[in-house]
Amino acid sequence: MSMMIDPTVVDLSRLQFALTALYHFLFVPLTLGMTFILATMETVYVITGKQIYKEMTQFWGKLFGINFALGVATGLTMEFEFGTNWSMYSHFVGDIFGTPLAIEGLMAFFMESTFVGVMFFGWDRISAKAHLVVTYLVALGSNLSALWILIANGFMQDPRGGTFDPNTMRMQFSNFVDLIFNVDAQAKFVHTSLAGFVTGSMFVMAVSAYYLLTKRHQDLARRSFRIATLFGVISSIGVVTLGDALGFIDVNAQPTKVAAMEAIWNTDRNTVSAPWNLIAFPSESQGRNLFEIGIPYVLTPLLTHTETRVIPGINQLVQDAKPRIVSGIQAMVALEAYNKDHADTQALAVFKANEKDMGFGFLAMQYAPDQDLKNINTTNLPSILDKTAKDTIPNVWVEFWAFRLMVAAGFFMLGLFAFAAYHSLKNEMEKHPVLLKMALWSLPLPWIASEFGWITAENGRQPWTVYNWLPTFISASSHTIGYMAFSLVGFTLLYSSFIAAELYLMFKYARLGPTAHHGHDAAAAGGGMAGQPAFAKPSMDRK
Repeated sequence: MSMMIDPTVVDLSRLQFALTALYHFLFVPLTLGMTFILATMETVYVITGKQIYKEMTQFWGKLFGINFALGVATGLTMEFEFGTNWSMYSHFVGDIFGTPLAIEGLMAFFMESTFVGVMFFGWDRISAKAHLVVTYLVALGSNLSALWILIANGFMQDPRGGTFDPNTMRMQFSNFVDLIFNVDAQAKFVHTSLAGFVTGSMFVMAVSAYYLLTKRHQDLARRSFRIATLFGVISSIGVVTLGDALGFIDVNAQPTKVAAMEAIWNTDRNTVSAPWNLIAFPSESQGRNLFEIGIPYVLTPLLTHTETRVIPGINQLVQDAKPRIVSGIQAMVALEAYNKDHADTQALAVFKANEKDMGFGFLAMQYAPDQDLKNINTTNLPSILDKTAKDTIPNVWVEFWAFRLMVAAGFFMLGLFAFAAYHSLKNEMEKHPVLLKMALWSLPLPWIASEFGWITAENGRQPWTVYNWLPTFISASSHTIGYMAFSLVGFTLLYSSFIAAELYLMFKYARLGPTAHHGHDAAAAGGGMAGQPAFAKPSMDRK
C-alpha cells in the first residue's frame, strides 16, 4: 500500500505551487477591487453627467486593464498544476474540486473576459447606461470567479459535500448544496473580495496622493481620493469583521490552525478567558513559547465569542490525534483487504466504522512506508504515533507571525483610510502633506496583508491538502527532482518577468496621468490653477 513520493519532490512541488499562487495573487486583489471602484465612478458620471467622472473611469480603467491582462496570464497555469504536479490529489478529489473550477471558467471568467473588452472599447459605441451595465458585469464576473475558486479552496479547508468511495478510491459528490454553501468558503469569499476592495482603494488613494503632492490633475485626484478613502474605510471594516468570522469558524473546523496561529501550547482550563499573545517566539522542539507578551482575557471572547469555552492547546491536540491515528490505521488495513476482495463484507464494515479517520492512516504511512500498516507491532507503534501526531500541527512560527503581520497591516490601513476620509470630506487634504505621503508610501500594504493572509490560510491547513483526509506528502505527482527544479526555475523567471512588466507599465501610466503628455505637464500648461487642470479627452489606446 506504499504511496511514498520522494520528499524533495513534494517540497519542490509545494514551493512551486506556493510561488505560483503568491505571484498570481499580486494581481487578483487589484482586479477585484478596481472593478467596483470603476463602477462607482461611472455610476456618478451617468447620474450627474459630469465629464470628470468619465475621465476618472477611463484613466483608472487603463491601469486596471494592465493589471487584468497580466493577472489572467499568471492564473491560467495554476489549474494545470493540479494535474501535472498533484496527480494523486487530482485523482482523489478531482470530481469535487474540478466542478467549481469548471463553473468558474465557463460562467464567471467567460463573462468577465467578454465584457472587459466592451468596457474598454465600447465608450463611443454604446449608450452611457449600457456601458455602465457592462462595467458592473465585469465587476460581477471578477468576483464570481473568486467565489467559485474559494468554494474549491473551502473544500480543502473543511471538506463538505463529498464522501469517499472505497470501490473507486476517490471522493465523490454527496451534496452540491453543502459544497457551495460551505461556511468556510462563503466567509473566505467575502473576506477575500473585501481585501481586494481595500487593495483597489489603496491603489487609487496612493496615486491620487502623488498627484496632490505634485500638484497635478488635482480635480481628478481630489475626487478619486475621496471615493477611494470612503471605499477603503467601509471595506477595511468589512475585512476585519469577516476575519473575525473566519477565526470563529476555524475554532470548530481547524483547531490545529487556531492553536498554531495563536501559539497556544497548553490548554488552560482554569482561566475564565485565555490571554491573547501579542508577541511570541514559539519553539516547536521544546513545545512552548520562549518569550511571549500576552493581553489577558482577550483570546477566548475574540475567537469563540464566549468567555468560558476552552481553546485546546497544541500539546493536547497532539495527544488527541493519537486515537484517530490508530483508527486510521485500522481503516487503511481494512480498505486494503476490501480492495483485494470486494466480497469481504467484514473488511468493509471495519473500514466504514473507522472511515472518518482514514486520513490519519494515510499520514502514518510516511513512517511505515516499506511495510503494511497491519504488520505494525506494539513495539514500534508508539514511535509511529508520536511522530505522526506531531505532524498534525502546522509550522507554528510561520503561522503565528504571518497572521500577526496581516492583522497589523489591516488595522493600520483602516486607521489611515479613516483619517484620510475625514480630511478629504473637509476638503483639506492639501493641508496635510504628511498624511498624503503616508498614503503614497502605504501602497504596498494591502498586497503584503493579502500574501500573509494566504500564507496563514494555507500553511495552517498543513499537513493536509484536504483537511483530515489527504496528506500533502502523498498528493504530489511522482516527478524527478531534476524536472521539478527545472520547472520551478522556469516558472519563477516567467512570473518575475510578469511582475516586472506590471510594475513598469503601472509606474509609467500612473506618472503620465490622464492627460496627453507631449513633453510637458498638461495640467501646468493652462488650467492647472485653482484646482482646475486641463484634461485632454482620454483615449484607451493612447500610448
